[in-house]
Amino acid sequence: MTTNDTGHYPYQAPIDAYGNGGFRFAEMSHRGSLLCLPTGMFAWGVTSVAEITLETLAPVLEAADDIDVLLIGQGADISFISPAIRDAFRAKGVIIEAVATGGAVRTYNVLLAEERAVAAALIAVDKVR
Repeated sequence: MTTNDTGHYPYQAPIDAYGNGGFRFAEMSHRGSLLCLPTGMFAWGVTSVAEITLETLAPVLEAADDIDVLLIGQGADISFISPAIRDAFRAKGVIIEAVATGGAVRTYNVLLAEERAVAAALIAVDKVR
């Protein structure tokens, strides 16, 4: 089973597995990168850190009133997040944590289980570290 034709699962869910270019959650699999928002799980067209922009994070900014922490899973490695992105989220009261995708998935699951106001923007990876 996969996400629906619009690339949207209507609930926020813990991630059961990641790797092989996608994610497993809610007894489904999703190929590609993923946005995990309070309004659900969405396909995210980003494939590299260079593509993380205010434009590609617009759905997260739109949901910012319901988010305290945004975890950005940057793939296999971590990189610099632009000050413009950090400033835009700080203005909305959202803390950004940018880490490798594996760390972001683990932290997302813990915070979600604690019923914290968390979101994640996760770049899919092929290999799990």
